[in-house]
Amino acid sequence: QVQLVESGGGLVQAGGSLRLSCAASGSITDFYNMGWYRQAPGKQRELVALIRRDGTTNYADAVKGRFTISRVNGNYTAYLQMNALKSEDTAVYYCKAMVETPILSAYWGQGTQVTVSS
Repeated sequence: QVQLVESGGGLVQAGGSLRLSCAASGSITDFYNMGWYRQAPGKQRELVALIRRDGTTNYADAVKGRFTISRVNGNYTAYLQMNALKSEDTAVYYCKAMVETPILSAYWGQGTQVTVSS
């Protein structure tokens, strides 16, 4: 069984920064793509940032230049550094990881609330 635990959310003023962490644990034999998603009230969940095993990344247009995703393969952890936060970044942020146990499956974290006050 694999668990993803997110942390680092909270309340911040517009223009501020937060760093989210996502740690995977369990019977992991390999660790592939990791992504951060967010879901605002009344909206669909959307991809914010993705990092592949080789370190290449993709970002949603709305966060390019402000957010940075990174990972540490050795301890199955991913981070999302969020700078210059805006009120429209307010959402529940979820991490998703493709993990091999050795069966390759997608796992989701429980979500962490990010609230940006204007």
